[in-house]
Amino acid sequence: MRRYLLPLALTLALALPAAAAPPNVVLVVGDDQGWTDYGFMGHEHIKTPHLDKLARESLVFKRGYVPSSLCRPSLATMITGLYPHQHKLTSNDPPIPKGLTNAQAQKDPGFLKQRQEMIALFERSPTLPKLLEKEGYISFQAGKWWEGNACRCGGFTEGMTHGDPAKGGRHGDEGLKIGRQGLQPVFDFLDKAKRDNKPFFVWYAPMMPHQPHNPPARLFNKYKDKTKSEYVAKYWAMCEWFDETIGDLLGKLEKNGQSENTLVIYLHDNGWIQDEKSANYAPKSKRSQYDGGLRTPILVKWPGHVKPGESDRLASSIDLAPTVLHAAGAKPTRDMRGIDLLDAHWLASRDALYGDVFEHNAVDINVPAANLQYRWVIDGNWKLIAPHAPNVKSAEPELYDLAKDPAEKENLAAKYPEKVKELTKKLDAWWKP
Repeated sequence: MRRYLLPLALTLALALPAAAAPPNVVLVVGDDQGWTDYGFMGHEHIKTPHLDKLARESLVFKRGYVPSSLCRPSLATMITGLYPHQHKLTSNDPPIPKGLTNAQAQKDPGFLKQRQEMIALFERSPTLPKLLEKEGYISFQAGKWWEGNACRCGGFTEGMTHGDPAKGGRHGDEGLKIGRQGLQPVFDFLDKAKRDNKPFFVWYAPMMPHQPHNPPARLFNKYKDKTKSEYVAKYWAMCEWFDETIGDLLGKLEKNGQSENTLVIYLHDNGWIQDEKSANYAPKSKRSQYDGGLRTPILVKWPGHVKPGESDRLASSIDLAPTVLHAAGAKPTRDMRGIDLLDAHWLASRDALYGDVFEHNAVDINVPAANLQYRWVIDGNWKLIAPHAPNVKSAEPELYDLAKDPAEKENLAAKYPEKVKELTKKLDAWWKP
């Protein structure tokens, strides 16, 4: 299939006329993967043949982003269509009580009580499963899930995550088996949806290529001689292992005859740059305010409705909920700030993306600004990073030209003070803590 680039100047004709039947929806979310680390994004060594095929069949937003570079707030944004400062899940965990280690805090009654309070905050927000159920959808959760019981708290009709802290519930529990230990629970759900002739929503968010980086030997052996770092080779192998599971999922849809009217969306929750000397992530990646932590390709496939190609428009995970709801014939909630990625007019009129980066452990679970480190805005090729002075001492604004400096090495703030002022005004109009 011939690919093409959708030019900036044109009013984009992305979607063909909608079908009478609402589409099934499969949301595939990678976990801790760099935005360049795919075959279709040009990586020299990593092989991702199934995602490469999906990209050829999709509208590809290579300039995709998540608002926050930490998994819990990022995932909560995908399922609610709200920014972290709106849904208030800004951090992975509550504050660690004074005098306790992180390990000790996991058994502290006060810490565990605040964890439940964070889940209660989440339950105040709408979720895609709840909104789609009103349209007749059934839904299934598999993989990463922080917000308690996937059905009770998230609104899924079925799911793998029980969320019970007494049984190891934190960020997925039983759901974290998916992918690494096969996809049978997802396959069983797809078979049931076929039998019942129901439209469905699937949340497939395996903890891959996330640590532990323990790929099958056959894949590690494939990469170990392509780099001097064992840690890099293991990470690369994890990326391909994750890709294989996506191939299994898409293959099941084909086998069941469910792919034709299924909207498939792919992205990852936050970035990752593998440290060459340890199993950890390198600077300017996960948890950071830089593109290495925030940028992700976003793929949208809907056969017969979305024309395959590449868009140079800015896209964000804040757009997923509006896009899915519009495709299903439903309306986004009033608080959703994203756009329908399949609406040519909305895409053409967007001029900026926004996001905010917070502490891993909250300072105050009820006050987003208490946990805030940075806000950021991308306007065209300009990116401004604005530190939150009360929490990030002695930091200065950072301004980058992403077209010339995608690695964000040269801070141009001192050279272009008027641009800093202009973009700060935009940030304040978006959210001023």
